[in-house]
Amino acid sequence: MSWITGTGLTPFGKHPGRSTLDLMSSAAAAAIADAGLERRDIDGLLTGYSTTFPHLMLSTVFAEHFGLSPRYAHAIQLGGATGFAMVMLAHHLVEAHLADHVLVVAGENRLTGQTRDAAVQALAQVGHPRYEVPLGATIPAYYGLVATRYMHEFGVTEADFAELSVLMRGHASEHPDAQFREPITVADVLASKPVASPLKLLDCCPVSDGGAAFVVSRERINDIAVRIVGTGQAHTHQHISAAPSLTHFGAAASASTALDAAGSTLDDIGYLAIYDSFTITITILLEELGLAPRAGAAEIARTGGFSRGGAKPLNTHGGLLSYGHCGVGGAMAHLVEAHRQLTGRCGPRQVTDPRRALLHGDGGVLSSHVSLVIESAA
Repeated sequence: MSWITGTGLTPFGKHPGRSTLDLMSSAAAAAIADAGLERRDIDGLLTGYSTTFPHLMLSTVFAEHFGLSPRYAHAIQLGGATGFAMVMLAHHLVEAHLADHVLVVAGENRLTGQTRDAAVQALAQVGHPRYEVPLGATIPAYYGLVATRYMHEFGVTEADFAELSVLMRGHASEHPDAQFREPITVADVLASKPVASPLKLLDCCPVSDGGAAFVVSRERINDIAVRIVGTGQAHTHQHISAAPSLTHFGAAASASTALDAAGSTLDDIGYLAIYDSFTITITILLEELGLAPRAGAAEIARTGGFSRGGAKPLNTHGGLLSYGHCGVGGAMAHLVEAHRQLTGRCGPRQVTDPRRALLHGDGGVLSSHVSLVIESAA
């Protein structure tokens, strides 16, 4: 058994002069304080990676910087799924009695700490070095390819994708720390600058500075502890040119493993935290996870099913599409929001009695999938 006992999250957006280690430190200090612990209580440390501070030993560099002496330290690289993969590892570490309190932390000055060209170059390296990178494709281009195929196979439209962007912006408008809070319409999304057809600017998550952290403990040490009851992974490919399908990925298998471990079904889930780097990402994930029929996610979003008062509230902080995306910490903000929802600490964003949440992240181009089920102790 393991518990998420504290969370920390910085505002996302521009933080000029703040380094990767600074942003990680702010989030980590907030998470430890939220758990009611001291730094000396932390005996396990998991960090992600940073494109602006690509150190080979980021976990121990951060431990030194932040003043920790952990018994266990590890840095993880699994793209957008890294945050949830770290939670899964922390869960197993405390269950195995290798640590009592594992700090999971990530942060990056991805917006202000590098040039636009450097950011594009770094992210382009996800492609196959021989068959993809030489052709000049970027991450949006790969997802644009997937979106085009998905539209062809299932009849989804660009306006359908836009509904998910509108929903996320509406949720972000209620979070004071979100990077973008101004409401938008489907027409605004469709009229925004083309990025990689059919995806436009408002179909894509922004680049952000920010940090996120949480503490995973073996025991329930406070009243805000949330139990991790199910985890799962699935990996279908690394490079999009080797993907077995451009419309069916590993999300269903990953979530099925997590739900089975939790003894749950989707009917038991009262809150959703689903990765949304692009509108095509969240469309596919919602539909593959069984939370909407194929080509049906937009209609559920349009009619309020994924809204705060709907049957399956989704990313009430605004998700990557509007709260922002600072690398590994981007998806971790989804878990922070889920933890706060399950502990009734979201103020005007609060969902009524969510009890259990399903979290799902993907890395690469829908290649690596990690799912979590967490539940309140109430």
